[in-house]
Amino acid sequence: MKYFYSLCAAMLIFCTNSFGQITGKVLDGGDQSPVIGATIKNKSNVGTSSDATGSFTINVPAGTDLEFSFIGYETKTVKAANGMVVTLSPSSTSLSEVVISVGSRNSKRTLTDTPLPVDIVATKELTSTGQTTFDKALQYRVPSFNTVQTPVNDATSLLDPYEIRNMGPSRTLILINGKRKNMSSLLYTQTSPGRGETGADISAIPVDMIKRVEILRDGASAQYGSDAIAGVMNIILKDDANNGGVTLRSGITSKGDGEMYGVAINNGNSLGKDGFVNYTLDMSQSKLANRPGTVDAAGEAADFGANINDVKAFLAKYPDARNINGSPNTTAMKFAGNAGKKISATGEIYANFGYVYKKVNSFANFRTPYWRTLSSFPYLKDFFGDGTAASYQGYVPTFDGDLVDYNGTLGFKSSRNDWNTDVSFTTGGNEQTYTVTNSHNRNGTLNPDGTNKYKENSPIIFKPGGTRFTHNVGNIDINRRLNDKVGVAFGSEFRSENFTVIEGDLASYEDGGADSFAGNDPRNSGTFNRYNIGAYADVAVDFSDNFLINGTARLENYSDFGSAFVWKLSTRYKFADDKVTLRASASTGFKAPTLHQIYTQKAQYSFVPGQGIQVGGLVSNVSREARLLGLPSLKPEKSMNITMGVGLNPSKNLSITLDYYNIAVKDRIILSTEIGSTAAGNTKLDGVLKENNLSDLSFFVNGLNTRTAGIDFVSSYRKIAVGEGKLNVNLAGNYTMKNEREGAVNNPSIVASAGQSVVNGTQEALFFTSRPKFKAILGLDYQINKLGITLNNTLFGPTKFQQQGMSLDLYTEFKTKMVTDLGISFETTKNSTLQLNINNILNVLPEWSFKAHNAKGEALLKDAAALKNESNLITFNQRYSQMTYDGYHFSQLGTIFNLSWNFRF
Repeated sequence: MKYFYSLCAAMLIFCTNSFGQITGKVLDGGDQSPVIGATIKNKSNVGTSSDATGSFTINVPAGTDLEFSFIGYETKTVKAANGMVVTLSPSSTSLSEVVISVGSRNSKRTLTDTPLPVDIVATKELTSTGQTTFDKALQYRVPSFNTVQTPVNDATSLLDPYEIRNMGPSRTLILINGKRKNMSSLLYTQTSPGRGETGADISAIPVDMIKRVEILRDGASAQYGSDAIAGVMNIILKDDANNGGVTLRSGITSKGDGEMYGVAINNGNSLGKDGFVNYTLDMSQSKLANRPGTVDAAGEAADFGANINDVKAFLAKYPDARNINGSPNTTAMKFAGNAGKKISATGEIYANFGYVYKKVNSFANFRTPYWRTLSSFPYLKDFFGDGTAASYQGYVPTFDGDLVDYNGTLGFKSSRNDWNTDVSFTTGGNEQTYTVTNSHNRNGTLNPDGTNKYKENSPIIFKPGGTRFTHNVGNIDINRRLNDKVGVAFGSEFRSENFTVIEGDLASYEDGGADSFAGNDPRNSGTFNRYNIGAYADVAVDFSDNFLINGTARLENYSDFGSAFVWKLSTRYKFADDKVTLRASASTGFKAPTLHQIYTQKAQYSFVPGQGIQVGGLVSNVSREARLLGLPSLKPEKSMNITMGVGLNPSKNLSITLDYYNIAVKDRIILSTEIGSTAAGNTKLDGVLKENNLSDLSFFVNGLNTRTAGIDFVSSYRKIAVGEGKLNVNLAGNYTMKNEREGAVNNPSIVASAGQSVVNGTQEALFFTSRPKFKAILGLDYQINKLGITLNNTLFGPTKFQQQGMSLDLYTEFKTKMVTDLGISFETTKNSTLQLNINNILNVLPEWSFKAHNAKGEALLKDAAALKNESNLITFNQRYSQMTYDGYHFSQLGTIFNLSWNFRF
């Protein structure tokens, strides 16, 4: 704490300057109510914002021109004077003044002028959720956005998969201030949504650094290149030069675990006359929250060939078989900044950066004494006991992950003779390394003298290695309004990518490696590189104030698979005094196979229903094994995206949008299901499995054509008078009309000839039905004087799974559930606010049940013993009874209490 107080003092001294202090209020020009959160700044970007009473303080000389702005109001410039009262007039449309930078490479447009569907999420909306990370906050604010926490952690505990419109994490492009963010080095290989893909680590971005988020719900490969098939998320960082604060956070679950502590410091300062810097330091820790199930003895005995009495005796003492699953212990330090400075009348330099260190401590499945027995491994009583047989009660391997993620951009903008030029360089990277403890290498490699190299001579701490991804990106973007009707833009991007598989220590991988998580073999490790260069051209024609057409074309060339050409055409028409907007777009897109998908090869532990944990192999697409099997090289996915929508602004405080989307993806890249040996046992496939001592193998392949269609609905009704306060109502939803495979599975010949397929019912469920069929959010925000109350209701529609190993006559369905979050904030002083959030206040938990595909399934539903066996298969004998083994889309932790206190400098 001494360090913390010193740091706060240093920040306060740093932000102090010699300007005079101006105080005032910002009021609504109609009813004279306070405007909360209005931005006040001078031409040098020295700024602040109004509090819950509309009051503000800013350090500038009297007479300075101050610009006042807020969503839904006309921007106003007034000369600074102490005690000033500024009234803002509501704009004709509630969001017309929000200038967005995503959706077109041409000149920026206001939200109601864009021909594309864009969500704007402000910082206040994110913090009001009470969620501790950016991705979880979006989950409860954006209906088309979903994220999932997998119950079996391992490397996935470092980064949860997320997606827009059920399209997987790799098909949403993440930008920071309009520049591409680096991907994570983690490849999801668990049987969970996002399997076989990777995405950017958006949880690494401190919420206190975010000004707003722009989410383009439309294909945008023509504007931005690969990965933008489902849409684009542009994270705009704060740019206040004289506005900051400290936020203290704490939280706990209703079960008394999962304690969370955090502190975030955000501050700004001017850089000379025409510049600013804003920065945030965020430090937090979340402790373990454990939600194990009650394990079934009969299922255990059958899986492990154990004596039922031994199993019952152990479970009598430990009903959960000492399993630990839920939310792992996570410690994080995040640092981010944003800066800009004019260097001439026509030019400015800008920069932003981010750095995060995250450490996660999680656990593998507990190895019970009837699973890892003393009869097979007599030395375990010495490793995990006091040397006596009675002291050995099994062991649980721990999994520690260390993550470092960084990004930075340096650029120069100029505006000369109406030509706007932006030149930038962006770098970024993500590294994840692992440590396995409390484990052993149980395999029988022999030393030259005939003794065991491992087993009783095994270490119990292993370094399995990890992965690293880096990229360097150069951008040149130029645009100009040729006249009041026509605008043009063009530009180019060069990107170099590196993916590294970091080898583990010898004991972690040799002859099966560490029990629970095998390390990276040097033969599968190394650094792999590629580069690409792209160029685009964009033309926007405003035929009138109401009618717009925008066209974009892009050519991209990759060093490893060649070229891709994509295009986009969008239009918008407004009428009825801008109260009605019609919009539509059509575009082609592509997604390049990631280096992770091309080069990852490893042995991995996975749960096989009825067999427990088995070792399978993931075969690199360019490996010797891939050539032996005749696996085809990966090629890019191609897509066709159509969007049509309508926007309504019946009054200044009411806005409604409705958009239909239809996304067809050809040659979708998937991680195949586990391919096992054939009945004959004499094929090349069988040879590869035997040679590598694997139970099965999987690989990446362009295996599917898919189509996803649905509807997005977003509405907002602001400033409804309720008593002495004002109520804002937000209702939004996403409904999936179609999400399915089109045509046959594209099976490689080696798989087809073995009578198998790269896609089974489990895979199809993960791709198409494991996300909510629909999702809706009803948010109520009420402000009365210094008190603010938010009530957020998130409805998660049904999801369907076909879990691996269960009867093909059955499937599981998670029921529709509504999660209710309550937030209460109170302005304790002029500069401080106390906020209490009770998330999932009604303690709603996932519920699932078996459903029948056919008549045989109906018969199974009436057989209690058969159903119990099926349930054991998909929950690892009830270890994961609440979630099954595949994860789910809202918290398994129940009610969570969060308390925060914010002090503004």
